[in-house]
Amino acid sequence: MRLRNHRWRPLLAALVSFAGAIAGLAVTLPAAQAAGPVPHYLMTAFTNSSESNLYVYDSANATNFSLVRANGYTPPSGLIRDPSVMRHTDGFYYIVYTTGWTGDTIGFARSADYVNWTFLRNVRLGLNGSTGSTWAPEWFKDGDGSVHVIFSASTTGTAGQFRPYRVTATSADLSSWTSPVALGIPANYIDSFVIKVGGTYHNFLKNETTKYIEHATATSLSGPWTFRGTGNWAGWGSGLEGPALVQLPDGRWRIYFDQYGQGRYFYADSADLYSFGGKTELPGLSGTARHFTVLRENSGDGTAVPTGNRSLRSVNYADRYVRHRDNLGYVEQISTATDRQDATFTVVPGLANTACVSLRSVNFPDRYLRHYDFRVRLDVNNGDATFARDATFCGHAGLAGGLSLESYSHPGRYLRHYAFAVRVDQYAPGSGFAGDASFTVTAPLA
Repeated sequence: MRLRNHRWRPLLAALVSFAGAIAGLAVTLPAAQAAGPVPHYLMTAFTNSSESNLYVYDSANATNFSLVRANGYTPPSGLIRDPSVMRHTDGFYYIVYTTGWTGDTIGFARSADYVNWTFLRNVRLGLNGSTGSTWAPEWFKDGDGSVHVIFSASTTGTAGQFRPYRVTATSADLSSWTSPVALGIPANYIDSFVIKVGGTYHNFLKNETTKYIEHATATSLSGPWTFRGTGNWAGWGSGLEGPALVQLPDGRWRIYFDQYGQGRYFYADSADLYSFGGKTELPGLSGTARHFTVLRENSGDGTAVPTGNRSLRSVNYADRYVRHRDNLGYVEQISTATDRQDATFTVVPGLANTACVSLRSVNFPDRYLRHYDFRVRLDVNNGDATFARDATFCGHAGLAGGLSLESYSHPGRYLRHYAFAVRVDQYAPGSGFAGDASFTVTAPLA
């Protein structure tokens, strides 16, 4: 076919020129992006063997949990049953827990790293005195940002009929609370776990008469509540307690519960919270963990990190690179051959989650950058789960250009330099943090 219209000639010439250019080039396509933020699931529990020690677990998939720390926290007095965990706006992790079989207090502790915990206080709720019982406190954050603790109380002790109440924090540091307010659930219900989806509050709780976990909904936290699932509505059987829910990345909800009479722990999944699948036993936890909650956090935003041998140049100090020196991380100027080797890392799939990355030294290939007490250092990979978590970082669009690396084990903390020492610190807006936590991935210096 002949091109008769002269207007085609410039286009044809451009196409020919482009094809010739392509023929002489090796085209490098961008690396594939990760599927999105990488989830990390933190669980706090007490155990069959101890009601006065906190056990901390974590998981990459909300199913297979590994122990982070046994006996991680012991309160000054009393028990630590039913520990519920949340991450507050100050960046700290907080637990609230049952302090005793009888009494009217609940206990609070907090942690910067969910490994080392500090007792804060016992709060007297003033509801039922020393002869009553106050059990199973659970955190609930409402859509307006308010923070509540929902708990179950009986005025006549362990043999009495429990009903759920709530208290609301009146201070940002969670040190002061309102008086208890009844949730509007009938008597003889315990272990309320509340979530909110849209404008609907969902309450999963144990019927103490039948020992089934039931489901109620309301348009207000104080009710009125309508029961949507009663008796054996989900087909899980009776003898269950301690429901706790977490949302999975695909939007489904997972409920965990304790079949306490048999010492077994299960989970079941739902797309809509009204209909759940059959129960599946949690591997490795039956017979050990009791009445826990699971907190999902996300690391990174799906930004891909180039793999292979690379170096990391500081965005705000463009003449300095991340390097190890005396097995500690620094951002420094590079001049010698040794400097160049110390500033070159092999970027490999994350030791704890392959959707993220780990940074292995090129001159000490058994060692990785990891954080320890939030200081970044170069350590030998000992093969344990804690090391893997602390040596795994997830890609994030640069907070100030380039690329940022968010800690997998402690979401919200980023690889950054402070006084040129490399750390993993909590993001702080309005400071120089963004520049300190942004890097350009370059060709390897060595």
